[in-house]
Amino acid sequence: MTSLPGFLTVPKFERYVLSRGRVPAALIADLGGPNFPKTGFPPDEDLVCADFLIDDGKLKAIAAPGAFDGELAVLHLDQAMVLPAFTELHTHLDKGHIQPRQPNPDGSFDGALASVTADRAANWSAEDVRGRMEFSLRCAYAHGTRSIRTHLDSVAEQHRISWPVFAELRADWVDRINLQAASLVGIEALADDAERCAVLESVLAAGGIAGAVTYMVPELEATLEHMFRDAMDAGIDLDFHVDETLDPEAHSLAVIAEKAIALNYQGRITCGHCCSVSRQPDDEVDRTLDLVAQANITVVSLPMCNLYLQDRVSSDAAPRTPRYRGVTLLHEMKARGIPVAVSSDNTRDPFYAYGDLDALEVYREATRIAHLDHPIGDWIKIITETPASTMGVPGGFDIDGPADLVLVKARSFNELLSRPQMDRVVLRRGQAIERALPEYRELDPLLS
Repeated sequence: MTSLPGFLTVPKFERYVLSRGRVPAALIADLGGPNFPKTGFPPDEDLVCADFLIDDGKLKAIAAPGAFDGELAVLHLDQAMVLPAFTELHTHLDKGHIQPRQPNPDGSFDGALASVTADRAANWSAEDVRGRMEFSLRCAYAHGTRSIRTHLDSVAEQHRISWPVFAELRADWVDRINLQAASLVGIEALADDAERCAVLESVLAAGGIAGAVTYMVPELEATLEHMFRDAMDAGIDLDFHVDETLDPEAHSLAVIAEKAIALNYQGRITCGHCCSVSRQPDDEVDRTLDLVAQANITVVSLPMCNLYLQDRVSSDAAPRTPRYRGVTLLHEMKARGIPVAVSSDNTRDPFYAYGDLDALEVYREATRIAHLDHPIGDWIKIITETPASTMGVPGGFDIDGPADLVLVKARSFNELLSRPQMDRVVLRRGQAIERALPEYRELDPLLS
């Protein structure tokens, strides 16, 4: 393991104050955030200054600097930023880190599908899946994440292997990470009643969420109706991979929204990717986003993975720079009140050869890729409050909840987004964890 030194030492106080930190005003608006003093130098209109009272592992209060002065132990932050622990709404822990064993031959989406299919058939035993998923969870925990939803490949008999492994890991990690899972299988496979029921049985046995990859296939509408009715009967949420293509004729996002509205579905719906809407005419975009808003669907963008895959030409063709990058319409969605989030998606597998399940990296890259600045505003919610609300777990500064915080040396959003912040300090229940990243060599017995 590689231990990462923090930029400050947090003594093991039971009751103490984090003094004079900087905090996104959008995350404490309900606590009187606009009335907190503004930052000094360097200036940042989206941050305010605050003190944090921590007692017996809980975040008891956030107030203007000096509010808790007295007999308490004080840890001076010297304007360092304080963030809530992160939430990753869309990951693939079961695929993670197979890139060295089964690389994508050309970096394309089709190459990724073929590579994962081959690797799954040859290698995805319970031991293999558990080992790689555990490795990924250790990475996310060290980076400051406390909630993760993963998609689990649930084709053929794989659901009988991966879902019990997930249930074991969720129990093992219950005190460290809130772990959820959604089934992942092509929508056409679920048109078969027996297959759909078999997958659903595994999902329900592990307390999971129903999901599928939607395409413009003849079975789409009928199968979606079966999935919605199954979810309504079971009282579970739905999470779809949607329109992960640059084809403007792919509009299953609108079909999902229409189905949810027609059936008056009351559970939570998450749609990931939604790339094709970025290539559609304005009138079609308006119609689709109006439906998505009415259906109260959360959209999660996976900017790093989609940049990697979309508009890539085969390696045997003449080299060509990609023109279209596959990022969905985050600004337009947010303007309509649609909840939006970003997440890591794949990690070191054929769909995305890089990444480390660091939600802060995703936020930094999403800001650059999708222009989530000018103003920064409340975009920090896309890795905190918004995905957590969709998961039904804590996601912001939760007064009287566990003091799960991430401290970074940056004094402004510009400083935060300009460096990786690898010297961050992660607090869980008010105590600093040892930020130990597992070494890749630990995976050698599985990958070789």
